[in-house]
Amino acid sequence: MSRIATRFAALKKAGRGALVTYLQAYDPDHATSLAILRGLPGAGVDVIEIGVPFTDPMADGPSIQKAALRALKAGATLSRVLAMVRDFRTEDATTPIVLMGYYNPILSYGVDRFCADAAAAGVDGLIVVDVPPEEADEIEPQAKAQGLDMIRLIAPTTDDARLPRVLAATTGFVYYVSITGITGTRSASTADLAAAVPRIRAHTDLPICIGFGIRTPAQAAEAARIADGAVVGTALVDTLAATLDEQGRARPDTVRQVLDQVRALAEAVHADR
Repeated sequence: MSRIATRFAALKKAGRGALVTYLQAYDPDHATSLAILRGLPGAGVDVIEIGVPFTDPMADGPSIQKAALRALKAGATLSRVLAMVRDFRTEDATTPIVLMGYYNPILSYGVDRFCADAAAAGVDGLIVVDVPPEEADEIEPQAKAQGLDMIRLIAPTTDDARLPRVLAATTGFVYYVSITGITGTRSASTADLAAAVPRIRAHTDLPICIGFGIRTPAQAAEAARIADGAVVGTALVDTLAATLDEQGRARPDTVRQVLDQVRALAEAVHADR
């Protein structure tokens, strides 16, 4: 079993929801980003999504766009993100890591080379936002050959005709985008989530994690009760950004503040359902 499947199986056995967190690699710099990354499992994170900085993150709201620009200014490249994963794996061999980003950097790197290097670095899955199942042959065969899960986004606008097709091309877990629009702008209602998740479950046995718009421990816990996990990204990016000095540099308490927020989220999500 993959790290992702192993982690969700253990959580299901324990009757717990999953906390999935997202932060941009290299935001605001390599050392701070790596320190937060290494602290996430101890703070209660079950699956780590690492954003690959890109100049045109079309699915992301202003907070993550600014994080990407800070990261690029700090020297982020795809190869350096993979190096960060390798560094993380020297201390943690079990926490699943998913890279989330866009196809352009992968294409520039070379798809075959990227999938091989990602697997060797210790990456477990990929979310490539702008590669739909209809274009999966651009990367899916190479990812599958390297044992990388391809995690797909399901949106409220994914209709019943297309839903089975998207899910058939999904491995690892399903990422339900709970709102239409970009990240971090608003939150879905409980009623909307309660209606959406059973519709997805009718077509897949994979775990379902809800993301986009989850900011508070209460919202995260609710998402984990309705589905199998909650994805929190923009709220953490905003906390990190608020700690930076006037030049955009990390302060001494940047890492602590982010991890304190993660602990509060984890405590809520991991409550017995």
